[in-house]
Amino acid sequence: MGFSSTITEVVLLIASVVLASGVSAQAMYAGLSLQSSIVQTVDMSKRNLNTRIDIGYATVNETTNPRYFVIYAKNTGLMPLTDFSVIDVYVGEYGKAVFCYYGEDATVGSGKFSLSDVDGDGVWEIGETAIIKAYPSIDINATIYEVKIVPFRGIPSSYVFPPPP
Repeated sequence: MGFSSTITEVVLLIASVVLASGVSAQAMYAGLSLQSSIVQTVDMSKRNLNTRIDIGYATVNETTNPRYFVIYAKNTGLMPLTDFSVIDVYVGEYGKAVFCYYGEDATVGSGKFSLSDVDGDGVWEIGETAIIKAYPSIDINATIYEVKIVPFRGIPSSYVFPPPP
């Protein structure tokens, strides 16, 4: 009877160690999964903060029909921008702005915008001001105008202004 109870204790001890190892492995997997999720969220938030555009000044060119908007914007983020198609520009009457998308061939009335950086190298460097010309597809005449620039996964910037005198 003494030998069989010793074997039983050894079997129970081995079973306990195996069960404890399994629980420990599952807890480590859950912890590492949580850590990975947190690191991913922090990385995405950091990337969002790295892309930032601020509008310094905007006006409406009223010499053409339809009118178009001239926007001076600065890259105040922490990374240069090279793909301007990921930037959305909204222009128009305050509260009723229309969307313009990037196009190198933007012309008056096309519903597109063009962007030219100051040094003309096609890279919107950190701290560099760019000139954005937004050409809405409709003529907009308002007492208060609004311009909004929204970079993909970045911080948007808005600017409200009256028409030129």
